[in-house]
Amino acid sequence: MGQSEADVLVERLARYPVERYPVQHATTQFHLGSVLLHAGEIPPAVEALAVSRSVFVGAGMRLEAAKATVMLGVGLRAAGRLEEAAGAFHAAGAVLAELDQPVEQAAAAYNLGLVRHDAGDPDAAHAAWASARELFLSTGYPAQAAAAARDHGASLLTAGDVAAAVPLLEQSASLAERAGDGPGTAAAANVLGLAHLAAWDAPAAVAVLRRALGFTPRSVRPAEHAMVKTNLALAYEQVGDDAKARLAARQALAVPSAAAAVRAQAQQLLQRLPGQAHEDLLSVLDTEPREQWVPLVREEVLRLAELPARQRCTEVSGFLDGALARPDASYELVQSLLQVVLELPPRAYDLLVATVVDAAIGRPQQEAERLRAVVGSAMARFAIPQWQRLAASLNAAAQATGQPATWR
Repeated sequence: MGQSEADVLVERLARYPVERYPVQHATTQFHLGSVLLHAGEIPPAVEALAVSRSVFVGAGMRLEAAKATVMLGVGLRAAGRLEEAAGAFHAAGAVLAELDQPVEQAAAAYNLGLVRHDAGDPDAAHAAWASARELFLSTGYPAQAAAAARDHGASLLTAGDVAAAVPLLEQSASLAERAGDGPGTAAAANVLGLAHLAAWDAPAAVAVLRRALGFTPRSVRPAEHAMVKTNLALAYEQVGDDAKARLAARQALAVPSAAAAVRAQAQQLLQRLPGQAHEDLLSVLDTEPREQWVPLVREEVLRLAELPARQRCTEVSGFLDGALARPDASYELVQSLLQVVLELPPRAYDLLVATVVDAAIGRPQQEAERLRAVVGSAMARFAIPQWQRLAASLNAAAQATGQPATWR
């Protein structure tokens, strides 16, 4: 088994005794402290960073000592030693200002804001974050400025000062997006959505939370996706669109990694607004332009793929019933469903294909024939390879259940 990075650094320390190689020793202690911090080993990290700072100070290396002091402050905050951490950030910030190091000074100010917030001193936190934001902006670091603005705005929102929070959160989202920071954009937009909800501006909340969703794909950041989905459900509820509210809440609940608080909030909404999933989807599709059907169906199919087989069959069957009951849109609705099914990875594809077949079983013969005819006409709208794949998959699934291969 190979050595860890921390083990390598400990061995290096032995080669650089502080009496003979003070600079190399302090530098190695700094790197060791940083590695230990990242690994969550807080007490030894604090010890290494304290040594690093002390040796740099003794060597007269003020800039390096200030950088070590910032990292030491991070470690002290992680250890819950908030006053010591604040002192470290104050001291480092003063030296960095003297040395004309605005980026490092901004980092110290940002971290000071976090410590002051932890300590229950919001005014001091806000002043520190404002300073950090301006320094980051003046030195061309928009993503870092966005983070300072987001934390400042979120703190103001928590304190109930919605009017002051909104412009900061708008600036944060704009800066993060300009910097290409997708997670930062999503985080700022999510909090901004909550601010709009607090101000009872539900349409603005819906718009900004939909923007946040664009930066939190379910496949990449599932827990964050579920959180934004739940907040979007609340926005739809406030705007009076109960069907979309229920859809968003159910989709959040279908994410396995959704946080407990997120799940509880989504479940509470569904208790307040009872309704049937397939009916909600169909009623939403009834009001949306047809070019929006596939994205809306896609979000529901991803949820359906996570459900137990019986529940999935009930909901797919209900959707197909609704499609057949809409003769002017039957083919387009089924085509939207099949288009999404074709996009799925193999396991989910097989599940949904089998569910479509199961949804036809047990129907009166005339109704089952009509369903197969609508599905067949919808399949015929695809390119030949896709049509052939769907037909073969549906017939294989039918034969696996003892049904005739009549899907074409």
